[in-house]
Amino acid sequence: MRLKSFYILFLFLPLCEACDNSSNTNQLEARIDNLQQKLDHSYKPGLGEFMSEIQVHHAKLWFAGKNENWKLADFEIHEIIESLDGIQQYASAREESKKVVMLTPAIDSVNKAIEKKDTALFRSSFVLLTNTCNNCHTAVNYEFNMVKIPDTPPLSNQVFKTFK
Repeated sequence: MRLKSFYILFLFLPLCEACDNSSNTNQLEARIDNLQQKLDHSYKPGLGEFMSEIQVHHAKLWFAGKNENWKLADFEIHEIIESLDGIQQYASAREESKKVVMLTPAIDSVNKAIEKKDTALFRSSFVLLTNTCNNCHTAVNYEFNMVKIPDTPPLSNQVFKTFK
């Protein structure tokens, strides 16, 4: 009789484990659904937020390069690159996001000017960057949104000159 009880227990033990695993699986699935719902409703910056960031960094880049503050210029061009990467990550569903790669050659040109600390090359590269931004806007039917070389710094509380 004992042996028979042992065999019966042995046969039903996997069923108990399956019940436990099923419960655990259900709990995990519920957690995944909950987390997915939170992700779906979390804040994701839109294309406009990224473009506004780029516009500020574009202006700051100009004044940094104009004043030969190459460390600040390097910082600002990398902030622009970071914003463009954000567009690719968070706004990839937008058709416009596919066009931002057209900025790469102009950004590379500005980077070279900054590395060389060449003011004349910086100015021409910055003009190329600005024109490329406007060409991109035109390509995605936002031609009404043109940028230009700034006249005044975007922020009055930042120093763009270097002190040697």
